Amino acid sequence: MPRHITIVEDEDAIAQNYCDALRRHGYKVSHYRSRPEASEAFASRLPDLAIIDVGLGDEIEGGFDLCRELRTQAPELPIIFLTARDSEFDVVSGLRLGADDYLTKDISQVHMLARITALFRRMDAMQRPARAEAEVKRGPLTLNMDRMNAHWNEQLVDLTITELWILHSLAQHPGHVKNRQQLMDSANVVLDDNTITSHIKRLRKKFKEIDKSFDCIQTAYGMGYRWVSEGSKS
Repeated sequence: MPRHITIVEDEDAIAQNYCDALRRHGYKVSHYRSRPEASEAFASRLPDLAIIDVGLGDEIEGGFDLCRELRTQAPELPIIFLTARDSEFDVVSGLRLGADDYLTKDISQVHMLARITALFRRMDAMQRPARAEAEVKRGPLTLNMDRMNAHWNEQLVDLTITELWILHSLAQHPGHVKNRQQLMDSANVVLDDNTITSHIKRLRKKFKEIDKSFDCIQTAYGMGYRWVSEGSKS
């Protein structure tokens, strides 16, 4: 079955261009013009990937609100923002809400399709990991790449696909510093330094919501980040 992509965009002409391009590449595509319309559709059936504009009709940040709803409903659903809003504040806001990518509308269709393909490739890799690497245990952390989930002290941590891959890269080799490029390569995504920093901050926040003393993701200043196991902290 073809993968189902949903586009939430209030401008019909722009949406139609995206829909046509995605259909030519074999995807099934649905288009919704507003947050309420998309929310109603998602309540009955989720797509394989959601592409969302930030401003939707009269709702200036309707896309952000929809992303919040989706993340509560489906923590692992791939979400991409595709919008004309390109300020650093908007990019960081979108990623903090749990989007896997943030693209601006001046991006070429070829580049957009490449980012979508990369996101699906990461999903497939998570669903078919090498058996020896399917589960990583580091003290209170259990990271299962077969089931696409992470637990801390047996409590589920709701992580996005990008966050899971970054966590997996760090936790695989405790104490080893991973620079931003290595984390991008592990997540199979093209991001800038600020975006990686936002993902790391979001990861820490999610673990701290479960355990206020969490401090296993440490910054190696000027170099990158490392996972420090509970028993190896000084």
